[in-house]
Amino acid sequence: MPHNMTVSKPVGSVTRGTTNTNRLRRVDRWIAHRPEFAKAQVPLVVDLGFGASGVTSFELWARLAKVRADARLVGLEIEPSRVAVAKEQLAEVRAGRTPFDPRTEVSFARGGFEVPLPGGERPAVIRAFNVLRQYDEGEMADAWARLRARLAPGGLLVEGTCDELGRVCSWVDLSPAGPERFTVSLRLAGLEAPSVVAERLPKALIHRNVPGERVHEWLSALDAAWRTASVLAPYGERQRWIATVAALRADGWPVLGGASRWRLGEVTVPWATVAPRT
Repeated sequence: MPHNMTVSKPVGSVTRGTTNTNRLRRVDRWIAHRPEFAKAQVPLVVDLGFGASGVTSFELWARLAKVRADARLVGLEIEPSRVAVAKEQLAEVRAGRTPFDPRTEVSFARGGFEVPLPGGERPAVIRAFNVLRQYDEGEMADAWARLRARLAPGGLLVEGTCDELGRVCSWVDLSPAGPERFTVSLRLAGLEAPSVVAERLPKALIHRNVPGERVHEWLSALDAAWRTASVLAPYGERQRWIATVAALRADGWPVLGGASRWRLGEVTVPWATVAPRT
């Protein structure tokens, strides 16, 4: 490890490290098409807390490279043994013994919320997925502030959670100034109710899904619109979801984006729509 990447004591706690192939495809797709990445002067992305395997870092780079061939990615982990495993995997990638491109521009290092990078570089994007679930809600503001402070000007922090197979996801987009947007992304096949995401809300919201809180009102409205749109079920879950989100917008909810995102099982609202009241 280069001297300027040495970290005596990374900030944060070791995560469970659960890693599954293709688990983070939904958020990867989101990041790849965000202007904060696509139009970045330096398309450097940090995968914070990549887990017990480097596979999701390789997958993220592959998706980013389709948009920006000059994309670079640094995977950071607090646990040294995970960094060692990921570097061994990277050697296999470089040798052409994996499905990943041998030219993959990924590196791995030890680090936490301080996001140590060579020469003090600042990333255009930090992905922190399934990292903050184990923290107390009271620790969120400090974690967010540390990560936002490491972003390049106009950068993006994407912090969120998903289930083990990546079928139920939610995340918050944060700029250097603070939280901006909240997204729910769901596998629509077999979806009973959008509120299934309640168990996979980011730490800042997961304890706020109770009456009187904005996120509870939002998920309740989403469920109600999904039930109303059940008449479209014969035309497929995608058409039903698009109708659900369109109805919410018609009812005055400040839904962002359009049908091209909705058809992916996504819906995004400004952070103020779901921000904790207390």
